[in-house]
Amino acid sequence: MSSSPGVVAAVTIGQSPRPDIFDEIMPLLGAGVRVIEAGALDGLSDDEIAALRPTLDDHTLVTRLRDGSEVLVGRRRILPRVQTCLDQVQDQADLIVMLCTGTFPPFATRRLVLYPEHLLFQLARAVAPGGRIGVLTPSAHQIADQERRWRDVASEVTVRPHSPYTAGDGDDLNRGCAAFADANVDIVVLDCLGYTVALKQAVRRLARRPVLLARTVLARAVAELV
Repeated sequence: MSSSPGVVAAVTIGQSPRPDIFDEIMPLLGAGVRVIEAGALDGLSDDEIAALRPTLDDHTLVTRLRDGSEVLVGRRRILPRVQTCLDQVQDQADLIVMLCTGTFPPFATRRLVLYPEHLLFQLARAVAPGGRIGVLTPSAHQIADQERRWRDVASEVTVRPHSPYTAGDGDDLNRGCAAFADANVDIVVLDCLGYTVALKQAVRRLARRPVLLARTVLARAVAELV
């Protein structure tokens, strides 16, 4: 265990640091909590990052580079680099958090690891057991995967894409929220750590449904454990 209590290691599948996340959630973590960060794409060239793009037989994950730009990576290709990050940070922290809501196998580590996917699934089951769930996801490439994943939680799943990292005119968000309302979903899940509190408020207003935001769900779980 680290000699300094309240140290959280955050591992992103993109590049660190992630001020877009931590500038917003640090007030939720509690006084005295210190965060160290590591990224699976840290130190890679553009060509090396391009080589990690998803193939047709892999699962698409969406993340962010240090300059704020969006990048797609294949889950199978990124896993060894994530494990390397965990190896690097585990002896410096009391708790490790994954900064991605995707599905991951258990990593080898001597520390507790919080997986946002597990937190979102369990909370959705608790508040809308067997209900209808709307899911906002960063890329249209992820829709089939998301429908499959969330069917383990909900009786009906409506998935719509909206990237948190690229500028748009908002039409996809408006269409997505209208689809959630039309499907009469019980809750909407913003299934990406890149989604913000401001987006949560917009979705709640447009879809007229309760909303689960991945980053604040994760932050509140961390606050209970450190």
